[in-house]
Amino acid sequence: MTPAPALRYKGTATREKKNNHTRRTDIPSIKAFDEMRNGQRVRPPYTDYAKFLRRRNALERIAQRHAQADDMFRRLGITFAVYGQEEQDERLIPFDVIPRIIAKDEWDRISKGVCQRVTALNTFITDVYGKKEIFKASKVPRSLLKNNAEYCKEMEGFTPPGGIYTHISGVDLVRTDEDDFYVLEDNLRCPSGVSYMLENRDVMTRLFPDLFDQMPVAPVGHYPADLLAVLRSTAPSRVTDPTVVVLTPGRFNSAYFEHAFLADEMGVELVEGKDLYVRKNHVFMRTIDGPQRVDVIYRRINDDFLDPKQFNTDSMLGVPGLFQAYRSGHVTLANAVGNGIADDKAVYDYVPEMIQHYLGEEPILKNVPTYHLKRKSERDEVLDKITTMVIKEVHGAGGYGMLVGPKAAKKERDEYVRKVLARPGNYIAQPALALSTCPTFDGKKLDPRHVDLRPYVLMGRDGPTVVPGGLTRVALKKGSLVVNSSQGGGTKDTWVLSK
Repeated sequence: MTPAPALRYKGTATREKKNNHTRRTDIPSIKAFDEMRNGQRVRPPYTDYAKFLRRRNALERIAQRHAQADDMFRRLGITFAVYGQEEQDERLIPFDVIPRIIAKDEWDRISKGVCQRVTALNTFITDVYGKKEIFKASKVPRSLLKNNAEYCKEMEGFTPPGGIYTHISGVDLVRTDEDDFYVLEDNLRCPSGVSYMLENRDVMTRLFPDLFDQMPVAPVGHYPADLLAVLRSTAPSRVTDPTVVVLTPGRFNSAYFEHAFLADEMGVELVEGKDLYVRKNHVFMRTIDGPQRVDVIYRRINDDFLDPKQFNTDSMLGVPGLFQAYRSGHVTLANAVGNGIADDKAVYDYVPEMIQHYLGEEPILKNVPTYHLKRKSERDEVLDKITTMVIKEVHGAGGYGMLVGPKAAKKERDEYVRKVLARPGNYIAQPALALSTCPTFDGKKLDPRHVDLRPYVLMGRDGPTVVPGGLTRVALKKGSLVVNSSQGGGTKDTWVLSK
């Protein structure tokens, strides 16, 4: 194995004043933290795996298993669509056979942190569509709701069954040193990728069964059962044996494999809008045995397309009358309508205040310092040091519509600045963090590549839970900080050690 370079992390302190409070934040330097090696010393989580790498012909075995993994994913049909790419609209998910390994104590902190965060966000959504106490307390500016496209007025005054909006959440994390994990963003609408987490594990257990015998890797295979239990627990009141379905836009959706996979794993029906109808504010599924009432819908359709009677009248994907059935309390939608207000990138900056306000706790996980470009002073500061910043569209997703300043050419930066100046309120900016690296097989040798992590949090009536792991995304291009599969990234299996 080619040793990973000795990468050390240093933090520099800055002070930011926002909304009548001063926040001290440590901003990582550009050097990346190597999760496997501290200099020439192997970090404890990787001790057993390093022994495997020292075995005779280990690299040859990795190369062989890498090719086998590609064949397995191709047979399974695990692909994703790349919008805007004319030459190829579907691609195989790139997969790296070198696992990302996380120690038990590290995971304990991560899991507590993401559960804390999702609990606060769920309470925030309840408050936003209810009494709006956090605005009255001046913890979050009311301006974040004004003209916000993600705010759903139709949800005002309505509380979904069990008071749960965030049934399934994906929290994107990056690591910058031995102790620090930062939250990049919260995904509370229809977070995807969990099927890759499960399939990655299945493939790895087939390719390296001896490693799983030797190492105490916590399982993730119970996620579908946990998901089904959470969905059933949030059924409308007085429903004792709820019928659950997965609602998909159809096979042309980029995440259709995941929709079908999860429905199959949970043992529930995968339906499209045409398979459902509403009668007297109750939802029914068409079956060969006649109508069957539906109580819980895990929907993978965006708000606008759920109900042509209530939202986009041109939608052919949704179910006419579904929202009224939802408002009547006769069906649960997971996730709730209107969640987009809480994973808006402009709202993200205030999650620490939400945690303190609603839970009376200090945030376990850090936010990345965030600049709101509609504020002239912050915009001027960002544009002055644009080569060190990442600029994102407030409602952007999937790595689209963002500028990575350190990697962008001058022409690209200049063009992006013109867009920012035309609509500054549409953008936020953050320092370019030094995402940690993990050893990754580049086809010939192991080389460090930048990674992030998306744990999946489930929220039922008994509170939040999270499976030990999540989806590790890896920037397969050397030096790249963009891990999204749509932008050339891949995935890894995430091994959380149980002891």
